[in-house]
Amino acid sequence: MDDGAASEFRGYVAARSAALLRTAYLLTGNHADAEDLLQTALAKTYLAWRTIRDPGAVDAYVHRVLVNTRTSWWRRRRHLTEIATDEVPERPRETDLGEHVAVRDALWTAVLALPRKQRAVIVLRYYEDLSEAETARILGISVGTVKSTTAKALAKLREAVGLRDDSAPAEINGGAHR
Repeated sequence: MDDGAASEFRGYVAARSAALLRTAYLLTGNHADAEDLLQTALAKTYLAWRTIRDPGAVDAYVHRVLVNTRTSWWRRRRHLTEIATDEVPERPRETDLGEHVAVRDALWTAVLALPRKQRAVIVLRYYEDLSEAETARILGISVGTVKSTTAKALAKLREAVGLRDDSAPAEINGGAHR
């Protein structure tokens, strides 16, 4: 890679790495795995940098690499019966922290429990604020599949968090709102 292209790549990484790390975290649910995922995705992007002609396509390319790499890691790891981790599971939050904190925590826990395809669609659509068409292009699926996958994922999230269709908190755990 020539100096100009290398400089462009460094500029892109400097400008977008924080946002891409957040996306990687949402896909993995673990900060260390997110850092590894982003590093791998950026290495793959570096190798393909000359072939990415449209500057507007770089984010879409990196998102696609993030999702595909995460999927391949998931496929390899699903055969393991035990996964070592440096992190201790979170302790339940105290109820006095407020209902909004409890709902947010329950929501993120539910997002992390979604199947990989549903999680990818939710992250790209609502966290990255991509359109249905952009999400479909990145994931290599149809717009209709994005719509149906989104509907199923949102239904699971509403159920997990205890929200009714009108988005009012439902009573959970013996009357305590979450």
